[in-house]
Amino acid sequence: MNQFKTVALLGLLSGLLVAIGYGIGGSGGALIGLIIAAVTNLFSWYSSDKIALAAYRAQPLSPQQAPELYAMVERLCQRADLPMPRLFVVPSPGANAFATGRDPNHAAVAVTQGIVNLLPADELEAVIAHELSHIRNRDTLTQAVAATVAGGISYLAQMLQFGLMFGGMSRDRQGGNPIGMLLTIVLAPLAATVIQMAISRTREFEADAGAARLTGNPRALARALQRLEAGARQMPMQANPSFEPLLIINPFSGQFLSNLFATHPSTEARIQNLLKLEQDMGVGQLG
Repeated sequence: MNQFKTVALLGLLSGLLVAIGYGIGGSGGALIGLIIAAVTNLFSWYSSDKIALAAYRAQPLSPQQAPELYAMVERLCQRADLPMPRLFVVPSPGANAFATGRDPNHAAVAVTQGIVNLLPADELEAVIAHELSHIRNRDTLTQAVAATVAGGISYLAQMLQFGLMFGGMSRDRQGGNPIGMLLTIVLAPLAATVIQMAISRTREFEADAGAARLTGNPRALARALQRLEAGARQMPMQANPSFEPLLIINPFSGQFLSNLFATHPSTEARIQNLLKLEQDMGVGQLG
């Protein structure tokens, strides 16, 4: 179901891009929108890992520096039938982690120093399994596509705005209603952001489930999420908001608008899903 939701949301996002392109220049404008999406997606696909790691000042981590962490990741990769990703450490006391890379053969997992210090071994293993599930599901590519298409929509909306301001648009052609164009300028980027955040939340639920199946211990991830949310409220990571969807936890309040624009589902909802999965798996209560 989550896979279907993701495909549907990506389709809706792409349709929005084509529609606003059509609003600018008819069929030619729609083609421009598709070209913008293709170029930005290609760049994001190829460079997403370098950009994300640089944004968090992540440093390569060698097996000699973290032998236990390397052994943990290797063990999980064997279970998941994944190649070993590159490991990085983020020099931050905030507790968090993320995965990046265009495909499983070019993937990287980064953990903060704070999360290594905070979590016991079983909970850290669950977090790593969550990130590996993102890699196996190619969520890093999905997020890159969603982000760049949303960015293309914002760019085209700005083009439409300038066209109306400076008279560059043909107001008498079909589809050239000025009121409709003004609504497009305001609502299209907003809708794109809402859809992008919905995709991110869907992928988080799927990665949680993947981690639970990989470790056989859903409750370990549930406990980790509780600790990480409490820690993030006290000591949030400072970085470019564009990369917030990559992080395993990014707490928001329970208000509707906050949830609408949140990059992650609520921690309560994620924990409830994990506990339900624990029952479905027949795993005993772990306290």
